[in-house]
Amino acid sequence: MTTWKATERAVMKRLGGRRIPITGRQRGDVPDGEHDWLAVEIKHRKEIALWLRDAMAQAVACSEGGAKLPIVVIHELGRRHDDNLVMIRQEDFESWFGGMDE
Repeated sequence: MTTWKATERAVMKRLGGRRIPITGRQRGDVPDGEHDWLAVEIKHRKEIALWLRDAMAQAVACSEGGAKLPIVVIHELGRRHDDNLVMIRQEDFESWFGGMDE
């Protein structure tokens, strides 16, 4: 099994959903995983940009020991704020919102 498939499977298991095999979907019409309340698109990369990691580390450092949810909001010049991206670590997502199937 390829690494990206294993990653999709592992992420969906943690979220309490299941991976949809590429044969079960057409590009862009169905997310990578099936879940009751999430539309999950998973991207597996060799590296994540250092500035993103640094931004998340800063948010975590300011989270008052986990009392506040650390997020990074990414805004692109010239785009509407409705299109901003919100990044959150998976462990924080799971502890605040659940979604794990145990």
